[in-house]
Amino acid sequence: MVMPRASEAWTAEAVRALPDDGKRYELIDGELVVTPAPRYVHQAAILELIRLLDPWLRNRGTANLLMSPADISLGDDEILQPDLFVYRTVAGTPLRDWGDISALLLVIEVLSPSTARYDRQLKRRRYQRAGVPEYWAVDLDARLIERWRPMDQRPEIADARLAWSLDAENDALEIDVPRFFADVHGDR
Repeated sequence: MVMPRASEAWTAEAVRALPDDGKRYELIDGELVVTPAPRYVHQAAILELIRLLDPWLRNRGTANLLMSPADISLGDDEILQPDLFVYRTVAGTPLRDWGDISALLLVIEVLSPSTARYDRQLKRRRYQRAGVPEYWAVDLDARLIERWRPMDQRPEIADARLAWSLDAENDALEIDVPRFFADVHGDR
């Protein structure tokens, strides 16, 4: 494995050559972002979001849901690892390679103490510049979801209900935000 010298820029190839050590490596706007394995509550939130999104998406049959690790690239020498993402492929063909993704429709990051700054700033701005229709930052401590769209300067804060749809022709998925967080945190 060859590590770039301090004066050299990171490339996607160099990042992919890093060891599989349980950490997440991302290359965003030339910056290498390394984060540790997530906490239990982070993973519980992802699982609960999958439980909500996957059946709803399967009933529509026009988009798919996946989670990281995934080498998503929105440009040259870039690797993004969104916690969850909804995507389409070219002409609905099966996904065989990350490059087969033709459109990201929704990206979700569950905030952790070690990732919150990157998720709220660097990654959010990158997804907005790429025109991803929606970006959600799930704040486990504040029990709210920040919804960002490409032109937003401030997020829409969802702390009661969050409705999301693939397009105007489809009905919306309705998320009861307090119940979601109660399920994640084990409040009964």
